Amino acid sequence: MPKTSPWGIPDFRTLFTASALSQLGTNVGYVAVPLVAVSALGAGAGQAGLLATLSTVAFLLIGLPAGAWVDRMRHRRVLIAADLTRTLLFASVPVAWALDVLTLEQLYVVVLLNGCATVFFDVASQSFLPMLTGREGLVRANAAIVSLQAAGNVAGRGAGGGFVQLLTAPVAVVGVGVLYLASALRLVGIRTRNGAEAEPGRPRTGLRTQIAEGLRHVLGNAELRALALTASVANLGGQIVNTLLPVLFTRELGLSAGVLGLYWAAGGVGIFLGARLARPLAARLGHGRALGVLGACAAPAALVVPLIGRGGWLWLAGAGWLVTAAKMGVDNVLGVSLRQRLTPEPLLGRMNATFRFMLTGAVAVGSAVAGVLGEFTGLRVALWVGGCCMALAFLPVFLSPVRKRRSLPPQAVAARGVLLSHGERGHSAR
Repeated sequence: MPKTSPWGIPDFRTLFTASALSQLGTNVGYVAVPLVAVSALGAGAGQAGLLATLSTVAFLLIGLPAGAWVDRMRHRRVLIAADLTRTLLFASVPVAWALDVLTLEQLYVVVLLNGCATVFFDVASQSFLPMLTGREGLVRANAAIVSLQAAGNVAGRGAGGGFVQLLTAPVAVVGVGVLYLASALRLVGIRTRNGAEAEPGRPRTGLRTQIAEGLRHVLGNAELRALALTASVANLGGQIVNTLLPVLFTRELGLSAGVLGLYWAAGGVGIFLGARLARPLAARLGHGRALGVLGACAAPAALVVPLIGRGGWLWLAGAGWLVTAAKMGVDNVLGVSLRQRLTPEPLLGRMNATFRFMLTGAVAVGSAVAGVLGEFTGLRVALWVGGCCMALAFLPVFLSPVRKRRSLPPQAVAARGVLLSHGERGHSAR
């Protein structure tokens, strides 16, 4: 029976509520951890950049093989194990602080290992979703998940800034571990069997072969390749800006952690609005034009973000950040749904891992670039580099076949070892 509404599926509701807890923890940690480094341990721009780089470099180190491993494993177990790992890692920070032994080196290790757990969680979650909802319900399900992520940005980052201000940053990290633990306990309730469980005798090819299949599927398809490039450039620019905001707010502008949390929360509001508008925009403009043309219209908003300052400049930059984030919300719903529909089930893990490798790899590079530019050229130069990247990110999709797509393709299938999509054979040849 077609599953057009994900809310009628108990396992989707379970995954959704667990993801809500996990997202809230992630966003509280997004604010609290760099402020632990800056306020409690005296980290500078270069050290903040290194911390942010280590938090995402795992996608470069293990991102591609993680996709092949996830395709071989039970997705529910992967999700639970990742959450429990993150619980233990973040619990170590307030314990070390209470014992007066917390160091930057410990934070580096925590964020690096947390990134490894997040690799598996993200890949398994995006691969599991089509199995829970059916391909027909993907746009609605992704809209719900992206809206959840946006709400987590608003609630988590706003709460994170407030917690840090009231309780100090190390104490605020306690809540991060508690939320990850609650997510793991909720995931125990999922009952759907994924492909690895349903076909235990399925023959397996070598790891390198499987990784290569995922790379060929993404990079050989003009639409998938354009989606990956646009999102990577947007992530690169966004991370350059975000990495330096704690230093800019607390040292140059003299603003509180609460104001920083609210600024980041404005981006969450934008993503939420974009996610809610994605389906009606796609219905009115067409799936591809909503992805491509809107990007060109929203590009100038990213160029006001580097103007951030006190007073009216803070409001102007916040408005630009909100519009830029709203476009990201549209992209996250429609782009993810498109790539899931273009990919057969046995390749979902590797497709998602390839995307996460590129997208989060861009975040890692952006963190490193932010640290170098912030240290040697100044914060403002780094902010302008990030803003220009975000403004130009729409070009790969705008110049690709995606812009001409009116709707999502039918479900992709695998036939005779060749990836095909009903009515879309030409795409798999490129």
